[in-house]
Amino acid sequence: MNRDRRIETPDRALAGRDQTVAPRTGGLFKLAIFSSRAVYASIVRSGGVLGAVSKARGVLLRDGFRGLKRAFLHIGIQVAGGYKLSQNLVAYSDWVKKYDTLNEDLQKKIRTHLATLRRKPLISVVMPVYNPNLEHLDKAILSVRSQIYPNWELCIADDASTHPEIRRIIERHASLDARVKAVYREVNGHMCRATNSALELAQGEFVALLDHDDVLAEHALYRVAAELESYPDTDILYSDFDLIDDSSQRHSPYFKSDFNLELMLGQNMVNHLGVYRRSLVEKVGGMRVGFEGSQDYDLVLRIFAQSTLERVRHIPAVLYHWRRSKQTPSYSTEHRARCVEAARRAIEDFLRDRGIAADVMPAAATQTQWQRIRYHLSEPPPKVSIIVPTKNQPKLLARCVSGLLNTTDYETFDITIVDHASDDAETIALLAQLEKNDQINILRYSGVFNFSAINNYAVRHTDGGVLIFLNDDIEIIRSNWLREMVSHASRPGIGAVGAKLYYANTKIQHAGVVTGIAGVAGHLHGREPGTAGGMYGEAILTREISAVTAACMAISRSAFLDVGGFDEVHLPVAFNDVDLCLRLLTKGYRNIFTPFAELIHHESATRGSDLVPANRERFLREYQYMLARWADILPYDRFFNPNRSLDITPKFAEPPRVSRPWEPVQIMERAHRSPSTKS
Repeated sequence: MNRDRRIETPDRALAGRDQTVAPRTGGLFKLAIFSSRAVYASIVRSGGVLGAVSKARGVLLRDGFRGLKRAFLHIGIQVAGGYKLSQNLVAYSDWVKKYDTLNEDLQKKIRTHLATLRRKPLISVVMPVYNPNLEHLDKAILSVRSQIYPNWELCIADDASTHPEIRRIIERHASLDARVKAVYREVNGHMCRATNSALELAQGEFVALLDHDDVLAEHALYRVAAELESYPDTDILYSDFDLIDDSSQRHSPYFKSDFNLELMLGQNMVNHLGVYRRSLVEKVGGMRVGFEGSQDYDLVLRIFAQSTLERVRHIPAVLYHWRRSKQTPSYSTEHRARCVEAARRAIEDFLRDRGIAADVMPAAATQTQWQRIRYHLSEPPPKVSIIVPTKNQPKLLARCVSGLLNTTDYETFDITIVDHASDDAETIALLAQLEKNDQINILRYSGVFNFSAINNYAVRHTDGGVLIFLNDDIEIIRSNWLREMVSHASRPGIGAVGAKLYYANTKIQHAGVVTGIAGVAGHLHGREPGTAGGMYGEAILTREISAVTAACMAISRSAFLDVGGFDEVHLPVAFNDVDLCLRLLTKGYRNIFTPFAELIHHESATRGSDLVPANRERFLREYQYMLARWADILPYDRFFNPNRSLDITPKFAEPPRVSRPWEPVQIMERAHRSPSTKS
């Protein structure tokens, strides 16, 4: 049964494909493209033609023509291999100019709105300092002093820096602005102790963390204050960020989702800019010594444990520019293993304190900085009922069932095959053979094809505590897929769980569903290479998601029955999985995508396109129903940043689907965006 409900167009068929070209692919034309992109990249990074020429001259004088060639090829390789110049440099630079640059008119609107705020809490910006690049330190401090929002203090703790100019820079700024306060530690104590020393200076209701070489956007603290005006009970706020290089060129934005606890356990998605209620920072004891390199991660997990999902707010705006300097490598770069080990300990503490039995391990061999949480199953593990609808597809069904019986390593499951009036002799013979297996039950279903009714009917004839809805065109390729999905579906408060599905050519078919694509919903990362990581690892990390496909879906029986199952009246064929997931969300359940359950989906092998004349009228009816029923939710997927394009390509929304605080209607703050309340 085909469960991909996207509207296919020639443009969409290419969506998400990496079309960058490296010189090794051969051909003068491809080499010309490669070279032109490298030249363009160097110009963009250098701030224009003159800057590029100046840098090239410096490399030439220092390293000769061979060094210049190496530098040129380095840029070209970044363009061709994963760096994605089109996203990070060219398209993003254009996007920043259009949508993320404050001109005089916008500054005026901000100041006008700022004057209307009823409360303007003091925000303490906390900055530990140790031997930074002098220019970068100066810019970091200046970015705080340049804030449009006036009610801040900058609390600096110099951790016994050895360069004498550092103290002079700090004192110069303090002499120019009384809001800059500093303490000078006599002994170097590293980041945690230094940050705690800075926290001792803080008097603000909220604390914002700033590294000594990073830069705040000039409206950063204003956006924080505006959010607190609307949500005064907030305990944790965080924003999007991007990276800046030594020439202050912005690139590689992280457009985050709203708070996503599952993703948070895989990476520190809060990170920069992170703002915390100071009373909670003090309650948990500030930074824990011994967690250097992941001290922010540890802090936010401990603070969240004292708070609730409703008190965490995401500001979908780039308010923090994270320095990535070749001159001064970051602590996490130089001590990666130590940082990763600290992060794992922080996660393990968080899980243990919540009574959650799980193992913390690297997300992937090539991405050891991110984590996978492998939740333990109960003893004995829950019984699983796998439901497989089919009609006249003996080869597909035989392969699917063989994978279930011979490859899947789960202990207790049964298979219910729902035969929708098959009349093919080979299929009938196969079903008769399968029916002899005590683990398999064959149900007969007749009448017009109704995917929702077929599955609801099957559920009534099963008794498993966890249900698996599975297309007959699914091929099992990993033995652990069922154990992984059940480990999530059997957790309290979890709704639908989706797997990572591949086409037969190894490209991604499903890595979660985003609402609003093509009006209703579409698959994220569809047709991208199977190894694609997505924005900051979203395709290879477990995360909460608005919806998943029922081509392979796990859900507890209790959750399925709680929302009434699939809608067989209004959505007999299309969008019934999306509708089910949205009903789960509105009831407070959390839907999960896990990339650690991997299967092949031979899509469209069992049912034709929704756009052929025979299906079009029915499809459009279901499409319109979804638009009407979920009008307030579909365009505003809280797990998909409004700065990202719903067309998938290009990657940046033009314009972003978010209003700013000074605008009269804040479309992103509708009631449906409030976090789930189930634990």
